Amino acid sequence: MRLEEELKQSKFKDDYQRAMLNILFTSGWVEAGILHTLKPYDLSSQQYNVLRILRGSRPSPLNLLDIQERMMDRMSNATRLVEKLRQKGLLTRKQCEENRRKVEIAITDKGLALLEELDPVVEANNKRIFQHFSREEAALLNELLDKLRG
Repeated sequence: MRLEEELKQSKFKDDYQRAMLNILFTSGWVEAGILHTLKPYDLSSQQYNVLRILRGSRPSPLNLLDIQERMMDRMSNATRLVEKLRQKGLLTRKQCEENRRKVEIAITDKGLALLEELDPVVEANNKRIFQHFSREEAALLNELLDKLRG
């Protein structure tokens, strides 16, 4: 559906304003789809992101700063996210033997099993979101978004 119909607005100041609003509106739409997908698993999108980061770093654990630097939403409270995931048994936090000030964070087998279960569900959500895109269009969108961020 066109942005004009979604926002019930017939015109915009210019194409730059329309593009900005389109990105913001679409971001919210995509995020809502992700939240709907993750809700049955009692995960937020930020928690899911932390688990994926830790799975990608295996077998090496990461510290909190490493996780924060790799997060999609860098404004998230990584300390709180890690603690909630630890309470769910999805990751561990251990003091580093060599440097007592450093805390090593690693995904657990339970966390890996959850991601394995989620992988096809998330893939189905991605296919739904991009159902009207060819591979070439998806590649072009990636190129344009990278260009936007400079």
